[in-house]
Amino acid sequence: MQSLLNQPQDNTAPELPLFKLTQDFRLDSSATHYQRQYQRIIDYIYAGDCYQVNFAQRLSSVFTGHLWNAYKALRSASPAPYSAFMVLPDTTLLSHSPESFLSVEDQQVITCPIKGTRRRSSDPAEDQRLQTELRESAKDQAENLMIVDLMRNDLGRHCRTGSVAVNKLFELKSFSNVHHLVSSIQGQLKPNSHPLDLLKDSFPGGSITGAPKRRAMEIIDELEPYQRGPYCGSLGYISFDGRMNTSIAIRTLYSEEGNLYCWGGGGIVADSNCSDEYCESQDKINNLIQTLNNLQQLSEPKK
Repeated sequence: MQSLLNQPQDNTAPELPLFKLTQDFRLDSSATHYQRQYQRIIDYIYAGDCYQVNFAQRLSSVFTGHLWNAYKALRSASPAPYSAFMVLPDTTLLSHSPESFLSVEDQQVITCPIKGTRRRSSDPAEDQRLQTELRESAKDQAENLMIVDLMRNDLGRHCRTGSVAVNKLFELKSFSNVHHLVSSIQGQLKPNSHPLDLLKDSFPGGSITGAPKRRAMEIIDELEPYQRGPYCGSLGYISFDGRMNTSIAIRTLYSEEGNLYCWGGGGIVADSNCSDEYCESQDKINNLIQTLNNLQQLSEPKK
């Protein structure tokens, strides 16, 4: 036994197979299909069924190699406060989410919904113009406020009466690819409520459904041609001492039998513009797609 312990140990991590896309990412539904479903959402809004619907479209590709290499490249190119790599029996998740869903610490609950987006520009003056445009957009503020009201209601089910308050409204936050409007709502958890109760009764997050939540979810189920799977779910942890921290699983890719899926979406309201919403849904994920395309080129042998 001692002789075995005295032998030199090789602590070198095994080299993982290089990640490579074998097929370019492509939209799984056409622009015409998006326009048709967009109009149906607008019709539902004017009929009084809902105020906002978060509509998403799926892109897919085929890959070989290990997804850990893809995750590292994505994390470097698109840093996000709620990044996660999770290997499960039937899928692997590569999440680069900027959005907090629910956090609980010392009975204080905080949720920070994102609504309102503009792309980033490499030109500083144009980038500043886009920030100002987003910050002053009445349409994006209204879209954000709808979800703030929804989340206030969700928190109120398990927070002390009178404790739920909006402490930040329409705060501008910038990420590598987009600017966002982010609001923050907080409350004090009731003594007889557990963080899991709060999570169960608030899930899924209102920012990725729309309002009212139940009807918006029914419309999403009717109009989106593919099940979202892990996309727009939640990743996080719950500790034994009652702390919880969870994200909204946007900017999240997942694998399934050699396929890799990525989704982009956005909230549609009465004064939305179809072309703008279509472009926004892709602006949110273009940097992820481009990073994986570049990684594919690096993995190919030079001729």
